[in-house]
Amino acid sequence: MKKDIILSGVGGQGILSIATVIGKAALKEGLYMKQAEVHGMSQRGGDVQSNLRISTQPIASDLIPLGKCDLIISLEPMEGLRYLPYLSPQGWLVTNETPFINIPNYPEMSQITEEIDKLPHKIILNVDKVAKEVGSARVANIVLLGATIPFLGIAYEKIQDSISEIFLRKGEAIVEMNLKALAAGKEIAEKLME
Repeated sequence: MKKDIILSGVGGQGILSIATVIGKAALKEGLYMKQAEVHGMSQRGGDVQSNLRISTQPIASDLIPLGKCDLIISLEPMEGLRYLPYLSPQGWLVTNETPFINIPNYPEMSQITEEIDKLPHKIILNVDKVAKEVGSARVANIVLLGATIPFLGIAYEKIQDSISEIFLRKGEAIVEMNLKALAAGKEIAEKLME
């Protein structure tokens, strides 16, 4: 098993938290893992991208070659499009549909949607709306993580355990809300794939 994953979004959205959860779960599963992160110019509002490679075999490089990415996880739709050249023909884009307009020349949402619609393998969901329904806008990133469960190749229980360990210091209520967000995202992706 080998999965090459690109995580993208805007600073402050929780992309690196998703990478941490997946990385911890991959290690629990006994997989090899390499990660490379690129932070934008500013802590909040700049683009953030992380390459995450997990495999049953040792991994030589932490960077994903063009056309070889299995999964793009994007908390911002335009940021997801930025990394499409890396996506393999069989790869999936799992993205939030809500834009984070942080630049003056941000494209029309209809243009972004048109590009995403050209992809044969995609899951598009409003993670912000789902997160609010779960109980907090702050768990939007974990809703998106839940929507990637069918593509990760890591046992759902290992992802749940990783969330529990990572968020435990914030209290049991936070852990429960994040687990609820994960389940909500997973359920949406499974319905969209039917």
